Amino acid sequence: MRDRVRTALERENDVRRIPPESHRHRVPLGLAMLEQGWISAGDLRRALEAQRAAGAGRLGQWLVRNGSASEAMVARGLGLQWNCPVLSPDAGDPQLLTAALPRLFVDALGALPLRIAAGRILYLGFEERLDAVLALALERMLGLRVECGLLAEAGFRAAQERMLAAAFPPVELIEAASFSALGRVLSQAIERARCADARLVRVHDFFWLRLWRRRPFAGLPSLAEVSDLICTVGAGA
Repeated sequence: MRDRVRTALERENDVRRIPPESHRHRVPLGLAMLEQGWISAGDLRRALEAQRAAGAGRLGQWLVRNGSASEAMVARGLGLQWNCPVLSPDAGDPQLLTAALPRLFVDALGALPLRIAAGRILYLGFEERLDAVLALALERMLGLRVECGLLAEAGFRAAQERMLAAAFPPVELIEAASFSALGRVLSQAIERARCADARLVRVHDFFWLRLWRRRPFAGLPSLAEVSDLICTVGAGA
C-alpha cells in the first residue's frame, strides 16, 4: 500500500513542476464590451478612472457601480474573454451536488457545481475566471466530463452561499512536514478506512484523497459513500 501511495504522490507532485500557464486575454474586458456596443468610450473611461482612484476592485464591478452595465452584461463580456458560456445558477437542491468536491474548494477556489447533464457532464461555475487545474482534477476524480462557465456576480454569490450551507462529505485536513510523512499518513488513512477504492489528485497546493466505501461508478456518489482528506506539505519540504 505504501509503495502505491508513494507512486501516486510522486505522480501528482510532478504536476507542480509544470509551470502554470497564465491566461492572457487577447482583448481586455473593457475593450471587448466596447466593441460589442455594450458600453461607450465614456463609460469605460469613467470606470477606469474610478478603479485607479480607489486602487481596488475589478473593472466589471466599477462598470456596474457606475450604472454603465449590468452584472449579466459583465458576465457576457468575461465569457467572451474566456471563450466559455455564461451559466445560470441552478435553482435546484444544492445538496444533490455537494459530493462533487470538498467544501474548501467551493469556498477558497470559488468553484460551484451546478448540475449533472446526461449523467456524465458536470457543469462547474465560476464568478470571474476559470480554474482549469481544478476542472481537470475533478474529471480524474469523478470520471465525469467537466464543462466550465461563468456566472453573474450576484447569482454566483447567492448560489455559493446556499451550497456552503449544505452538508458535504466528511473531510480531514492534514498538514505534513514532508512528502514522506504525507505518504505515511495517507497510507495509514487508507488502511484504517478499509475502503473499496481510493483516488488521489493534486489541486494547486492541495493533495486531495477521496475514499470510497464501495466501488465508484459513473456519476456522483452519496455523502455516505465517500470521505475526503485534503493535505498540504510544509513550505520547507
